Amino acid sequence: MNVINRHIYKAIREYQTKYPILAVTGPRQSGKTTLLKTLFPDYRYVSLENPDARDFALKDPNGFLAEYNDQVIFDEVQQAPALFSYLQTLVDSRPDRMGGFILSGSQNFQLMERITQSLAGRVALFKLLPLDIQELKEAHLLAEDPLDQLLHGFYPALYDRKIAPAVFYSNYVQTYVNRDVTELIEVKELRLFKNFLSLCAARAGQLLNMSSLANEAGISQPTAKSWLSALESSYITFQLYPYHKNFSKRVVKTPKLYFYDTGLLAYLLKIKTREALVTNPVKGALFENMLVAEFHKQMHHSYRDESPWFWRDNHGDEVDLLVDQGGSLQAYEIKATETILTENFKGLTKFEQLSDMPLTAKGLIYAGDLNQKRSQGQLISWRDFPGF
Repeated sequence: MNVINRHIYKAIREYQTKYPILAVTGPRQSGKTTLLKTLFPDYRYVSLENPDARDFALKDPNGFLAEYNDQVIFDEVQQAPALFSYLQTLVDSRPDRMGGFILSGSQNFQLMERITQSLAGRVALFKLLPLDIQELKEAHLLAEDPLDQLLHGFYPALYDRKIAPAVFYSNYVQTYVNRDVTELIEVKELRLFKNFLSLCAARAGQLLNMSSLANEAGISQPTAKSWLSALESSYITFQLYPYHKNFSKRVVKTPKLYFYDTGLLAYLLKIKTREALVTNPVKGALFENMLVAEFHKQMHHSYRDESPWFWRDNHGDEVDLLVDQGGSLQAYEIKATETILTENFKGLTKFEQLSDMPLTAKGLIYAGDLNQKRSQGQLISWRDFPGF
């Protein structure tokens, strides 16, 4: 069996000696428990989804932390919010002891809210997302064809347990997405929410029109915002915001919607085969989604603090991904094609002419295998981007 090494382990190891508490968030089934048990084999493991453990932690937090007072992993710790203030008192009482507590959770909003309230400055925060392309490539598990890869998806169970994507994603939506979201928000009709989720999938890679989304879903705009926030908190979707520094009002200022995993996205769109995807108008949006999500995954897995954006003006000129490095930019266009024409660089050229910040990198990411330097910018294979 191929062993998949998660790149985030290097940063976790580094900060284990610098913070009393480490916290790892990420979607369900992204491999958090496996990673933490592998990294910390001598630590005790306590899941707060276990009713007995949760009841102990909620009703007697002092007794619970007397029992589990060092070298312990608390999984789904947001289930026991009473623990956080007690943890604060405990770690403050022994300021020289580092890395004694490992927290993990799959609901980012709740976990971050507790950490901000009680544990600010005491925690090193990490995000473990589904597998990234570089991790799969190193394990010799990356598909040869990018469309096959995006349809298959990136969750570890698809590779570790060789579960068919259709089976995995059906169970994932029923078991995790619906349950987690209904824990975060009040959903009176699950049917409406499922329809909302499918409508979000149909908008992946597009500008997010909240009013249109709410109308089509048959819900109010505040409800749509609440449901979308819950999807983001559960690491199902994320938004990419437009870059409009030093530009005129002609620049689009609406965010774009993306999914962290294209296998889930394809499942929601009922696209099951490569043949069906090749002729589908959403092929370009799904390919773009895969690469934008890839940047986010590698950024978090390598513990880098980058600022990704996109840029589009009202004439349709666009750059799919901008990385603000504080004083300079990297600019990338994404095309789901193996044949690159000069006109494919048009958006990059236009942006470079308008921007008053220097570009340290300018590239076009495409569905082919060749990396090549061209006069308009770098041609980058999908399997090599960004390769931190």
